[in-house]
This record gives sequence, structure tokens and C-alpha cells, in this order.
Amino acid sequence: MKEVTLPEIKLKQSVEQGFDETINVVVDAIYKAVGGELNGENMSALNANQMTLLAYKILHEEVMDGGFVQLIHNGYGPFIFKNPFEKVLKTWGMVDLAKLVSKCHKLFNKYGREIEKDCTDEEFMALFEQFPAFDDEDDEFVENEEKWTEEIAKYVVEHIEQFAKTIKDE
Repeated sequence: MKEVTLPEIKLKQSVEQGFDETINVVVDAIYKAVGGELNGENMSALNANQMTLLAYKILHEEVMDGGFVQLIHNGYGPFIFKNPFEKVLKTWGMVDLAKLVSKCHKLFNKYGREIEKDCTDEEFMALFEQFPAFDDEDDEFVENEEKWTEEIAKYVVEHIEQFAKTIKDE
């Protein structure tokens, strides 16, 4: 396991700045520990909680930008749906988010290969029309995003030792 370190002061400052910033600071520390990029080689150096936090960050960015269709098209489907992301969310108490991920997992199994295909920008934009099955899930995520981000940030702070070792100074 890679040791992820995080200056205590950065964590405290991030909590004062908001839930998104708290997640960002911890995610940045995890990425720093693995050399700045997550790949097949360094994934095994992280624990399930660290991987789940990274997965939430990716899910959040992709879905808020372009929905689950974009997330899948950009190649994150297997990372989100074929790993224990949903299971760990449940252990964190994030049952509603885990249910949403489960619904999208079923849709990914049904439509994922088509959505993942290389295509032009125009063809990509057409994917949203071709796969309206994701519309309700996109809406549900957007409607609950603030609440879920807050819950995840609070979980991370309350269980920081599962994500990073806090250190006195940088």
C-alpha cells in the first residue's frame, strides 16, 4: 500500500471551504501518492476506500458535465460498474447513491458497448438522444449531488485514517 499523507492544516482549511474542497484535497493527496495518475499498475497500491473516493470524484465530474452517457463513453464504465464501488458506498451509508449506481450498472450492461465506441463529436452528441434511459438517473444525480457530496466529505473527514495519514506540517 502506498502511504498517502495529508497536512492537517490543509484538511482543516478544506473543511472550512466546503465539502467539494474537502473531497478535492483528499483526492489530490491520493493522486500525489500514486504519481499523479491512476492506472492499472498503481491501483493495487490503494485501499478500497481510497479507490471509492477517486471513483466518486470521477463519477461526479463526468455526470455533472455530461451525464452517465458521457461517463461511459469516456471509458469510466468498467471502473465505476465493475469494481466494488457500489458495495463500498453502502458500507459508507450511501444507500441511495448505491441504488442509483446499481440502476446505471444495469443500463451499462445493456448499452455500454454501443456507448463506448469511438465516434465523432456529432455522433457523440447523438448518443444522448439514442440512450434516453439514462435521463432519469442523470436527473437524480444532479438533484442529489450536493447532499451526496456533503455526506461523502463528512464520511471522509470522520474516517480520515482510511484515506490518508494526516501530518503536522507539509
